[in-house]
Amino acid sequence: MISIRNISKSFNGHKVLDGVSVDIEDGEVVALIGPSGTGKSTFLRSINLLEHPDTGELEIDGKTYDLAHASKDETLEIRRSTAMVFQQFNLLRNRTALQNVMEGLTVVKHVPKAQARERALRELRNVGLEEWSDHYPQHLSGGQQQRVAIARALSMDPRLLLLDEPTSALDPERVNEVQRTIAVAAAAGNTMLLVSHEMGFVRSIASRVIFLEDGRIVEQGSPEEIFGNPHTDRLRDFLSSFERYGVDHSDSGILTNTAWQAQEARRKEHEREDFALEAV
Repeated sequence: MISIRNISKSFNGHKVLDGVSVDIEDGEVVALIGPSGTGKSTFLRSINLLEHPDTGELEIDGKTYDLAHASKDETLEIRRSTAMVFQQFNLLRNRTALQNVMEGLTVVKHVPKAQARERALRELRNVGLEEWSDHYPQHLSGGQQQRVAIARALSMDPRLLLLDEPTSALDPERVNEVQRTIAVAAAAGNTMLLVSHEMGFVRSIASRVIFLEDGRIVEQGSPEEIFGNPHTDRLRDFLSSFERYGVDHSDSGILTNTAWQAQEARRKEHEREDFALEAV
């Protein structure tokens, strides 16, 4: 189990997180939902110490870290145990897809180059991008770049994978390929903490859903409980806002295997055509 306890964070006197605590079982996928600006991304960034919280503890494998006062060595330990997938991909522009995935293996974990290359190729293969391994980010679609970012994160064998709205920066037609990649990673037993506004996707992938507002947990439960039988008026209002905009949060949001295979074939053909045009 991974325990995250009493995370608080203020910016300019405004409390963004107010004592948020979450326990995550191994292999569990926990999704954070809630209005924009309610502290979801800050919560993820505080766990990974991209933001330094005012208070908070993280317990992984029996070791407890004081997140507000973590030393440099402890920060490195935490970042070796957690991996972050960002909204904007955050790939190195002067590195190929393969080199981006290899970077953490060689620099952070000091894996020998040949071994790192083999592992990176395997992760790219798992996300359907082995044939694009020698391409630079500027020659990849947004969906492809995010899949490279996911491959990079998974290559580090994190105890906890943090995903901060991984599809929010994508064109609608690229969203499903990234969602499918995340679903495959979840099915493989990876422990995840996911922030998303894609309610159908959350319902289909999460084992537990947490509704966060004003820096506090308002309600949590299984997807069936949260989406099918919300207990608080505030959660009901939040979910109804998606329905008003024509979003059906009861839909799984993920294509069936047959539909996915057909889409993948079309996508790869379009990618080859796009690359051929760029090369002209």
